[in-house]
Amino acid sequence: MELENSEQSPVYEPDVSEEIVETPFGTVHCTMKGTVKGNRPVILTYHDIGLNHKTCFSSLFNHEDMQEIMQYFSVCHINAPGQEEDASTIPTGSIYPSMDQLAETIPFVLKQFNIKSIFGLAVGAGAYVLAQFGLNHPDHVEGLVLINIDAQAEDWVHWAAHKISGWTHHVPDMIISHLFGNEQIHNNHDLMTTFRHHINDINQRNLELFVKSYHSRRNLNVERPPPGGNLNVKTLNCPTLLVVGDGSPAVDAVVDFNSRMNPTKTTLLKMADCGGLPQVDQPAKLAEAFKYFIQGLGY
Repeated sequence: MELENSEQSPVYEPDVSEEIVETPFGTVHCTMKGTVKGNRPVILTYHDIGLNHKTCFSSLFNHEDMQEIMQYFSVCHINAPGQEEDASTIPTGSIYPSMDQLAETIPFVLKQFNIKSIFGLAVGAGAYVLAQFGLNHPDHVEGLVLINIDAQAEDWVHWAAHKISGWTHHVPDMIISHLFGNEQIHNNHDLMTTFRHHINDINQRNLELFVKSYHSRRNLNVERPPPGGNLNVKTLNCPTLLVVGDGSPAVDAVVDFNSRMNPTKTTLLKMADCGGLPQVDQPAKLAEAFKYFIQGLGY
């Protein structure tokens, strides 16, 4: 596949369908753009807490460079249960899926859309979900682009602080400090206003459940294979691009995850002059990195 820049190329507008996928772990709202093209992988996205597929990824997928890529690949956006626009409130007493269970909803999505394999593109909590999916179902994953992944369990001190202080009142502030570094929080007031609006637009009861699930995650426990040694350790076997902005609160977590990954399969992209969300701050640079990533896999 050659992706060439062309001023003559018409704007690509793929068919869009929205479907509800029933799984043993809850109902998942998905948006499919384009149609599955034979055995070609589908770009599958998963958003972070406080966001849905639109607020997390629109700035990236609306960029002309990603529009070009979408001429060759269809895209499946997954919304975590209850996080989509205008979602109904999840009934009191319902058990929200764990992060591991969210990963196990993905095979049901693939089956419904007849998707054989994916390029995963995910942020934060979604990156954790897709990493878990890649560990459990390696045959379905050709590559992963994981932004702001934190593969470690929540520090119990932070968890206890959230528990004691009460969740609901603090959820928007907690998410803002999860998504953005202090410099952006204090200096980019327009961006903070926009994302507080996005966070408040989500069904707050459902959001609280998703946040609790994320903060209850367990360690992924991936291990770096020893040079020339045992390859049966728990690790992601697909090519993986780890992305983080240099102003992100997730820098340390991403660098730590990189140190645990197979260095022959993993690349770390630390984006300079970039805040908490590379797909928002520097969509052109991220689209370029994604294009080179999939070209490197032979497409």
